[in-house]
Amino acid sequence: MDVYKIDTFTDRVKGNSYVGRGIVTGMTPSGKAATAYFIMGRSANSRNRVFTIRDEEVFTEPFDASKVEDPSLIIYAAIREYGDSLIVTNGDQTDTIYEGLDNGLSFSKALESRQFEPDAPNLTPRISSITDLASGDYNMSILKSADAEGTACNRFTFSYSALPGLGHFLHTYVQDGSPLPTFQGEPERVAIPDDIDAFTDEIWNALDEDNRISLYVRYTNLGEGTYEERLINRNER
Repeated sequence: MDVYKIDTFTDRVKGNSYVGRGIVTGMTPSGKAATAYFIMGRSANSRNRVFTIRDEEVFTEPFDASKVEDPSLIIYAAIREYGDSLIVTNGDQTDTIYEGLDNGLSFSKALESRQFEPDAPNLTPRISSITDLASGDYNMSILKSADAEGTACNRFTFSYSALPGLGHFLHTYVQDGSPLPTFQGEPERVAIPDDIDAFTDEIWNALDEDNRISLYVRYTNLGEGTYEERLINRNER
């Protein structure tokens, strides 16, 4: 087994109809910080979403507000900057991390106050990433249930040195199922190209056509704060 093998994103999700929500964090071959976040959905409530950009932050919002059944787990700030750090998460723990950093806590320490989502029987894990926009180094986190009943939370943090062309992919579920099986192991190694349009297209086209909802990709010039971004919504306004 080659533990240093780098797969394409397409290879990682090939034949998998439902990986849930996912974060890719890493570095392009030319040395830009790369971040991608996508959401998928099976229920009408989950599919009734779009990404919007407000004040350089990315939010999930309802596509049709009149059809929202439960906003608590589907409406949140997904991407925020704090100083030289870029925070990306699959829930309102984005704000928990932001406020924790503002109070002098580390990424992992801030997340100690949170746990997996209260959506039994799935008990969806909370996944998060933070990138140092000066160095490109990044941390990723997953908070997941310790058992099928949700009696305790296990917390895992992974710290990565940025390497050109390498990213790590963390997603909420192994595959479709009932209940949905929680992601296992370390974030998966994926290749990141220099072309942001090529990477955006690759991710979007690799995700199951019936279940993909929204995708956001950002490439940041380290130490400069300038960036390129791409946004795709299945539900176009």
